[in-house]
Amino acid sequence: MNGERDLVLHKPTVVPEMPSALSNLHNRLRSGVCTSARHGELRIMVFPTYVDTHGRPRIKKSLTTWDLANAVGLHHLRELTAREGVALEAAFDRPDLPPVDLDDPQHEKPLQHTLLFPATDDETPVIAFVRFRIVPVLRNIGWLPSDGD
Repeated sequence: MNGERDLVLHKPTVVPEMPSALSNLHNRLRSGVCTSARHGELRIMVFPTYVDTHGRPRIKKSLTTWDLANAVGLHHLRELTAREGVALEAAFDRPDLPPVDLDDPQHEKPLQHTLLFPATDDETPVIAFVRFRIVPVLRNIGWLPSDGD
């Protein structure tokens, strides 16, 4: 009703024994879905997860596009942006920010990235949430292998 949407990991009441990084993921890594400046378009911030030295999942908000591609996989970013109406851009429109180009990811200036998608697209924000928030934790605890991307 108020235009705010969140993607949140649901935690059942009874869970099997699991690594702390995975159990700590519950409700800590929300992803807000909000409107963009363009009509009929929504956005989700691209803040990839990493696991700190205490085994707790954290998010990294500002990365170069090259670092982002290394964190989540260039192949996966290209797969997301190949979807109809989906684009990866700088989250804020400032003249000093370098372009976001997956063919030539810049490695000079960290910035916040956003994934833009059509408001009618219900799949892209869920795929992005899994790719940016859950998969890095699963890779860190060894439940998913690195895909070498």
